[in-house]
Amino acid sequence: MLIISSREFRANQKKYFDLADNDEKIIVHRGKDKAYLLSPIKDVDVYFSEPEIIKKMQKAIDEVRQGETVTVEKDDIKKLLNL
Repeated sequence: MLIISSREFRANQKKYFDLADNDEKIIVHRGKDKAYLLSPIKDVDVYFSEPEIIKKMQKAIDEVRQGETVTVEKDDIKKLLNL
């Protein structure tokens, strides 16, 4: 993990974007009490920010909380998948 100033980031943006692309965590400090995490947006991030997906996930969470779940045994899944 690298912690850099906003001035350092501005001066060497390409370097820090390249590092973030290679899974390096970059924290950019701005002033005394502000900091930002630099990370690339991946397909999964975009997927989970879609309103329709968020609604489906919330519905699933609500169903679990209300006990509306079914337990499936591993062997039953294997049979369904012909494994």
